[in-house]
Amino acid sequence: MPRTLFAFACSLAVAIWPAIGHATEGGLGRPITGQQIAPNAGIVPPHPGWAVSFSGIYFKGDLDASRQVPIAGQISTGIEAKASYNIMNVTRIWPTSTGSWNFASAIGVPLQYASAKATFGIGGLSTERSESSTGIADMLFTPIVAGKHFSETEHMSLALPIYAPTASYSATSLANDGQNTWTFMPTISYTRLGKDGGEFSAMGMLQFYTRNKDTDYQNGTLLVSELLWTKRVAASTNLGVVAGLIYQLNDDTGPTADRLNGFNGNAVGLGPIVSWSGKLGGVPASLSARWVFDVNTKNRPKGSSISVGLTWLFL
Repeated sequence: MPRTLFAFACSLAVAIWPAIGHATEGGLGRPITGQQIAPNAGIVPPHPGWAVSFSGIYFKGDLDASRQVPIAGQISTGIEAKASYNIMNVTRIWPTSTGSWNFASAIGVPLQYASAKATFGIGGLSTERSESSTGIADMLFTPIVAGKHFSETEHMSLALPIYAPTASYSATSLANDGQNTWTFMPTISYTRLGKDGGEFSAMGMLQFYTRNKDTDYQNGTLLVSELLWTKRVAASTNLGVVAGLIYQLNDDTGPTADRLNGFNGNAVGLGPIVSWSGKLGGVPASLSARWVFDVNTKNRPKGSSISVGLTWLFL
């Protein structure tokens, strides 16, 4: 593969986009629709080295007042949410033999701003609360990513990103830096490169949450599936579309979730993506940006998200 492809491949194949917005408890959680997959998601670079990436996501959405939401250990009528999530990922691509498998590991340090507004009570007895928080969010660890090269154009990666409950959390807060749960996310990604410089990539992920011991709330398992297609439109520049599905496989459980019949939800999103690969400061690098709109949601805030990611690869 061309050396300039390595940085492009590294942006997400070895470090899943961490995110906020669209989950279960609080209506805010790990995945944002259409924001998990990256260009060349199925490729792990075949040469050892280091990758450093900086990613930023902004999400704004709401769940209307006709819907009830479990948040801060209570039930609110609707919610408005804004979040900005910025993370630095450091990835180690391990030395391997000349075989068709390559391996990597990664760690992510995130800085997050989140705000939420919710209404509690009914009619004249209702009260509105607004809160925000800024701080270091839950750490993201990816102990292993395994990449398989079927040919020069077909590639696959297997990864196990893990969120650890390292950030501050209060059961009575509307906006927290952390979620107070471990989240395990086994992921499979596939990439097929086109002769014109474009690509088709697909990703499937399961998200398993531990119980929030402070609120006795157990989030259901999420299936996250995303597709990405791009076409070369200029030198080193691709333009395309990205689509995402978040589907909850089983109900949430716990005293609050039971009052809402499991608060089972899903979301579908679609939007444009542009990407570039080349060199910055003499180092192989990649840059991508996307804008994803929620086409349809159930029991999740409906809105849009914008993200930008930059990766350098040091081989």
